[in-house]
Amino acid sequence: MTIDRRDFLKISAGAAGAAALTPLSGCATQSAAVGGARYKVVVVGAGFGGATCARYLKLWDPKIHVTVIEPNDKFVSCPFSNTVLAGINQMNDISFTYDYLKKSVDAFVPDWVTAIDTGKKTVTTKGGKTFAYDRVILAGGIELLFDKVENYGPETQKTIMHAWKAGPQTATLRKQLEAMPDGGVFVMSVPMAPYRCPPGPYERACMVGHYFKKHKPRSKIIILDGNPDVASKKGLFMAAWKKHYDGMIDYRPNNMPRSIDPKKMIVGTEFDDVKGDVINVVPPMRAAEITGMAGVRDGNNGTWCTIDYRTFESKVVPNVHVLGDSALTNFPKSGSVANNTGKMCAYAITEMLAGRKPDPAPVVTNTCYSASSDSTAFHVATVFRWDEAKQSMIPPPGANGVSKEESELEMAYMESWAKNVWADTLGLPA
Repeated sequence: MTIDRRDFLKISAGAAGAAALTPLSGCATQSAAVGGARYKVVVVGAGFGGATCARYLKLWDPKIHVTVIEPNDKFVSCPFSNTVLAGINQMNDISFTYDYLKKSVDAFVPDWVTAIDTGKKTVTTKGGKTFAYDRVILAGGIELLFDKVENYGPETQKTIMHAWKAGPQTATLRKQLEAMPDGGVFVMSVPMAPYRCPPGPYERACMVGHYFKKHKPRSKIIILDGNPDVASKKGLFMAAWKKHYDGMIDYRPNNMPRSIDPKKMIVGTEFDDVKGDVINVVPPMRAAEITGMAGVRDGNNGTWCTIDYRTFESKVVPNVHVLGDSALTNFPKSGSVANNTGKMCAYAITEMLAGRKPDPAPVVTNTCYSASSDSTAFHVATVFRWDEAKQSMIPPPGANGVSKEESELEMAYMESWAKNVWADTLGLPA
């Protein structure tokens, strides 16, 4: 039985969260393999894309054997992590157990992947285990290119945080801000696009600004942006900076960090040297290391992975699917996109393993909220539709929606979205 597109679009929007699962559980496909044999799918990475895809694979075809390989002991959400820097939330508020996901799949392996043999169709882990697959899903997020910034080696990384993978670095950066004297300077950077979470750095400036305004009002924020202008929600962020943090934020476009001196606390750009009391440099990035192991990092000068939008299968290696931030697409690299495309990939794989063709005209939605203060936020929302002539996903005319201004209601929506997407991704109880 195929999944009705109307039902699929309802759940792909993600707004209903975990509540959407019950009616769809009856839409599971028939046994995928001939003669009752079980196909094996290995999911590498249990972030928004990987965890969602693994859960929906089992919901839609329980007879597919799903193995998840994830090195981290808990899920830490990048969306909302900037609020930890502001002191609005704590790390516990954005950290979740994998216990419910473990119950949803056949095997959950807490280990690092060290090799992927796409010829033999196997995945090997640091612990020495090898897993055979019929399909493998790579959802490892990003790899940070520290070597692109001079002197950003392992020693420097001990004191200069990027905090672009939410977790211990988020907590450390928060402590550094707490230790900074009033009147100090926080120097932060924005990598050149494409990068994970386009509005994230600008939201970070708002959240650090909120903390400074409340506790260290004489402090300053210098934003070194590698891009020629604010890359996302420009009007909304500029208005928020003017309204809430006027005179505190110094925005400098076309200023990509070239070097770091952790002893003198200086970030060097091609224009000048910028000194700070706390430095937060986010280096350039590319598709996760596991995509390099599989040989699918083929796009944009070998930094991202080209995919078939209808199945998320690599264009260069068969039976390998790429989800989330690693993929080279028209979508923003966001948690919302990863969650929605995780469902689309799960649907496509169940159809293909059942000998059917997946939806020839898929739709992807993205909703991205940004906090501008402790009580206000704004959003951008986009719908992407498959364009057969262009062989790409294109936003139709009028398919974009953006807030007119920040509001407290939008902050309530942002909090509700986060709770729903966390529950949907990890199978958390209502």
